[in-house]
Amino acid sequence: MADRRVAITLTALAAVSLLATAGCGGGDASGATVSVYVAAPLCAAAKQELAAHGATVGHFTVAVRCLASSERAGGGVDLATDGANSRRATSDTSAVATLEPPGPSTKFTRAILESAEIPLVTSSSAASGMKRIVKAVEGAGSSGVRESVRESLEST
Repeated sequence: MADRRVAITLTALAAVSLLATAGCGGGDASGATVSVYVAAPLCAAAKQELAAHGATVGHFTVAVRCLASSERAGGGVDLATDGANSRRATSDTSAVATLEPPGPSTKFTRAILESAEIPLVTSSSAASGMKRIVKAVEGAGSSGVRESVRESLEST
């Protein structure tokens, strides 16, 4: 009976440790998953590009996170949705980049993303944008990945 309690306690401690590690620094360890947040119009093509390349990139596994559409019926964009999308990326410690099509809302989202030092890649082509991001992740070391990706993307 005591052995069973010890085993349960150790299992619980291991689970808590894993959860704590996942929430602290996200993409700062070899083998970790890093996230790329992608605007709704580009998301399906970004996922296809990543699938064609393979999700394992350098030291990391890359995950595409699709954002809510901010396009309004009849034209224009909903800045509240754009803001919520940007804040979603800034609250994720594994976020290394955001990919959006060029447009009027990028000035708004860029300011939010810059506060968390998350680079904003603007491209009409999801494939082209994802290729740039994947290349930056490939060149990142196993620590400070967000900073490394940002520096790489800013220099290109």
